[in-house]
Amino acid sequence: MEKKRIHILEDDQEIRNVIEILLSDEGFELQLSSSFAELKKNIQDAMPDLFLLDVMLPDGNGAEICEDLKTDIFTKHIPIIVMSAQNNSEQKAIDAFADDYISKPFDIDDVLKRINAQLQKSASKSIKI
Repeated sequence: MEKKRIHILEDDQEIRNVIEILLSDEGFELQLSSSFAELKKNIQDAMPDLFLLDVMLPDGNGAEICEDLKTDIFTKHIPIIVMSAQNNSEQKAIDAFADDYISKPFDIDDVLKRINAQLQKSASKSIKI
């Protein structure tokens, strides 16, 4: 079975490392970015099966980036999970068409559960006969 690719957009090196270790151990292929500019460059090479976006970024807002991705013909079908430590970000993420929202600090098992749920939902959508 083909490995699922997850694109992590997180500017905090420590959080990115934790997520990277967790998801690599689970057998996911990862693309890592610390800025929106880096994400755009990275997805030119290969599209992910899921985006995991932080809200507070050096060159943008994760909710706005989510909306950009969800309104782009090439990425609108890809599930997006938005993460944030800010209390008011959940509604912004929902308004930006995020598929799910995780507040920081997060529970590692919960993150995995949510990622797998979105990947399964996405897979069942694409198997239309």
